[in-house]
Amino acid sequence: MIPRYSTPEMAALFSDQARMELWLEVELLAVEGWAAVGVIDPAVPVELRRRAPKVDGAFVAAVEERERVTDHDVAAFVDVVQAAIGAPEGSWIHYGLTSSDVVDTALCATLTRAADLLVQGVDALVAVLKARAAEHIGTVMTGRTHGMAAEPTTFGAKLALWCLAADRDRTRLERARQALSVGKLSGAVGTYSNIDPAVEAHVCAALGLTPVPATQVVARDRHAELLYACASLGTTIETIATEVRHLARTEVGEVEERFGSGQKGSSAMPHKRNPILSERLCGLARLLRGYLGAGLEDVALWHERDISHSSVERVALPDACGLAYYMVRRCTGLVEGLVVHPERMRSNLLDASHGVVFSQPVLLGLVAAGVGRDVAYRIVQRDARLAWEQGRPLRRILDEDPEVTVDHAVLDAAFDVGRSVRHVHRFLDALASVP
Repeated sequence: MIPRYSTPEMAALFSDQARMELWLEVELLAVEGWAAVGVIDPAVPVELRRRAPKVDGAFVAAVEERERVTDHDVAAFVDVVQAAIGAPEGSWIHYGLTSSDVVDTALCATLTRAADLLVQGVDALVAVLKARAAEHIGTVMTGRTHGMAAEPTTFGAKLALWCLAADRDRTRLERARQALSVGKLSGAVGTYSNIDPAVEAHVCAALGLTPVPATQVVARDRHAELLYACASLGTTIETIATEVRHLARTEVGEVEERFGSGQKGSSAMPHKRNPILSERLCGLARLLRGYLGAGLEDVALWHERDISHSSVERVALPDACGLAYYMVRRCTGLVEGLVVHPERMRSNLLDASHGVVFSQPVLLGLVAAGVGRDVAYRIVQRDARLAWEQGRPLRRILDEDPEVTVDHAVLDAAFDVGRSVRHVHRFLDALASVP
């Protein structure tokens, strides 16, 4: 991922240095496993660890230089490691292994750590959404469907629903982490023909992974599950950001992104305070979803393996994890710093709508008073339209309408915003079980 959308902690997991450090650890653990089953002198793994090369920039450069000859990254890595250790002990490196034993096991270890970071990121997002939902559960505003004024709701209800969605994304990430917390050291087609299963068990135990049956590679539906969890999280973030963009529009003006001291909204128009972070998050969500399609196509490989997935994963997995983590952290900051304008929300609901948002309770009040539903519907529809066209309160038009013969108390109840949002506590009740 380009530095603009990277975070140091996630980028570090997928660096060449971190990748080769894990490769080396898998190799050294495998030799320990061979010693544990009595194939190798127990002194060998001790000596290998003592003489193992330091994986730094120079080491990575040496592997890259060797790969120009081998045209095979793992073979180049093994050559450089064996040369650094020297004979005869170095010859035990990669004993009985195939490249995917090292690469896939190390990759799964990396992805479990990436998933841990992502879960921590979602933890913070859920916490701030939950707090702000409680803060604004009584902040009444216009509910909108099809982009049009519908009925009253509260801003806290929106925040609560976003919190529940983020919590579901957290569960998906935790499941994906479990699916990826596996390893395999079972040889070229997964049959342990040249390696003892005990070696696999030793390596996986040391890395906190579970050995699983495999072909030459770990099944890629596991990786696709993580990409889905990332894409789903990105879509939840996009949902939040899209709503912020709409509510921040000049003619709505109900929320705005935090605007920093010295920040400029436009190079040309000094008055501008654009929802740039929300727009950025919406754009990145599109990119993040694209990696899921590629990951699903990586599941079906030829026979026991091919490497059509390899080139995809070198880009898709680091970028998806990096983007998802960047997005969840930025979204947390967006929600935490969001400036809310309750007075504008209330004005848009009660004044700008001319009261037409109460059309359904008026309709129900007429029906309950004995007016036929279709007749009542036509009365309220007509009067609501007059309210819009004349810019007058619907309540006043209803009072003047000779066909509306119900008691004033019925209309008073229909236009009571408190009645409309009297059950919003259920949103907070739903958050009670969210950690």
